[in-house]
Amino acid sequence: MKIIYNNVDFYYGNNHALKSVNLNIEENKITALIGPSGCGKSTFIRTLNRMYEHIPKTKITGEILLDNENILTDAYDLAELRKKVGMVFQKPNPFPKSIYDNVIYGPKKHGLKNKDALDSLVEKSLRKSALWNEVKDKLNKSALELSGGQQQRLCIARCLAVEPEVLLMDEPTSALDPQSTLKIEELFQTLKESYSLVIVTHSMQQAARVSDQTAFFLNGEIIETGTTDDIFTNPKDQRTNDYITGRFS
Repeated sequence: MKIIYNNVDFYYGNNHALKSVNLNIEENKITALIGPSGCGKSTFIRTLNRMYEHIPKTKITGEILLDNENILTDAYDLAELRKKVGMVFQKPNPFPKSIYDNVIYGPKKHGLKNKDALDSLVEKSLRKSALWNEVKDKLNKSALELSGGQQQRLCIARCLAVEPEVLLMDEPTSALDPQSTLKIEELFQTLKESYSLVIVTHSMQQAARVSDQTAFFLNGEIIETGTTDDIFTNPKDQRTNDYITGRFS
C-alpha cells in the first residue's frame, strides 16, 4: 500500500471532523472520495500533506503511513512531505507569472538552478499534463491568459515539476466546462501510471468514470470503501446506496 490511515481522528477545535478513519490507498491507482458537503473529504486530503498546520486549534491523532513511515511524527520532514505529496485545488490558482515561471517555481525553491535542467523539466512537466503542444510557443506569456482548463493543467504541471509520488485533487474539474473536464479526466488515466491519485469529487459520474477505488464519507466517518465497481453496483451499506442513487446529497 502507498498510504495507510490507522484510526485517524481530526479536530478543528471542538469539531470532530474525522472519526476513527481507516483507509488503504493503493499505489498507481485513482482513489475517489465521495460524500455530501461537509462530510470530511477535503479535511481528509489536507491531512495527507499536513496542510492543516497553519490553522489554529487543530488536533490529529492516529497514524498516516506513507511508504510505511508515519508522516504525523515531529521527525518527519515537512518540506519532504510537501514534495512527495502534491495538491491541486478546486479553482485553478496559477501564480501571476509566466507559464515557464509557474512550472519552475517549486524546483527553484528546492534549489535547482541549472537553466538546461529547468528547461527540460518545464517541457517534461507540461507534456505530462497534456499542455505542452498548446503553450510551447508562449512559455513567457502570463499564465493568467490561459483558459480555465489550461490553467488547471498548468497547476498540475507545477505539481509534477517537483516530482511527487502522490497527487491530491480537491474537486479539480468543478469550475471547468465539460470539454476541459474531459481533458483532465483523460489526463488522470495517464498520470496514474506514474503517481497515486486521490480525488475529491461531488460528481458520482466522474467517480465512476475515472477511479479504481472509492471511499464514501458521511459525518466525518468512512461508511464504506472498495473497488469503484463494487461501490456503485453492489454497495453493502444502505447509506452508500442512498447517496449514490441520489436519495440525499
